[in-house]
Amino acid sequence: MFKNIIAVLLIAATSVAGFSGCKKETYQFGELKAAADLALTTTVVGANTANPNGDGSGSVVIAASSKNALGYSIDFGDGTIRMVPSGATTYKFSSPGTKTYTVTVNAIGTGGSMSTISKQVTVFVAFEIPADILAAFTGGSSKTWVTDREANGHFGVGPADQFAPIWYEAGPNSREACAYDDEITFTLGANNTITMSIDNKGTSFSTGAATGFYGFSGGDGCYAISTTATQPLSFANATSGSTTAVSTGIQFSVPGKGIINFGTGGTVYEIIRYTANTMFLRSIGADGNAWYQKLIAK
Repeated sequence: MFKNIIAVLLIAATSVAGFSGCKKETYQFGELKAAADLALTTTVVGANTANPNGDGSGSVVIAASSKNALGYSIDFGDGTIRMVPSGATTYKFSSPGTKTYTVTVNAIGTGGSMSTISKQVTVFVAFEIPADILAAFTGGSSKTWVTDREANGHFGVGPADQFAPIWYEAGPNSREACAYDDEITFTLGANNTITMSIDNKGTSFSTGAATGFYGFSGGDGCYAISTTATQPLSFANATSGSTTAVSTGIQFSVPGKGIINFGTGGTVYEIIRYTANTMFLRSIGADGNAWYQKLIAK
């Protein structure tokens, strides 16, 4: 009996000794340091006096810096957030037009501490012209077009809420001679842009409703409208409310008087359809009607 009691005591002592030998591990983060002296710079690519919001590429160079930062989280203001360990990146905005975004940088310090800075940036994004339109219009470099005078409806007009010349379509070679000798050249430019130049041989045709828009008076006829300047075209999604059943859904604007092969007073042309050698355009003229033009590659 005595031996059994001694054995039990020895076991208990051993167990106590074993438990007393276990120590709880402790962990420390060290000193928590928030990122200090956080700074943010944004540089719009291609910005200058003439183009204060950039060259249309939509690219902005973003650089964040601070003391003690382990990394940076950047919210670009368009719904995109990225981790940028160095704090420096070039971001390309994609929404066409001139828009202002708030760029917010969170600098991450030790222990997850955060420091935040924000800055607004206004950037111009040129509409990205589809590759097949670039190829069709310019042939990859420069391409000249003329009125498709043999085609029925090369001049046409209809109501503004429709997408076909349901009121009038010109028959082949039925208009004034000055309507047929204009040469329209589309040229591929930098960053996949398109410029347009027109040789109208001195005169262009204008509808009577539009002659005042071009600085003249009179009815339908040929007028000495100046078309010598090379014009940069601005492409965008069509604003007419058209559907894919009746249009490509893409339009372009011509600066100034906006004339192409004949004048209607319109400066915005919707591309109804096109091929490598034909083009069918729609614009709203000075009279509020929808005017149509057909071109053919020369």
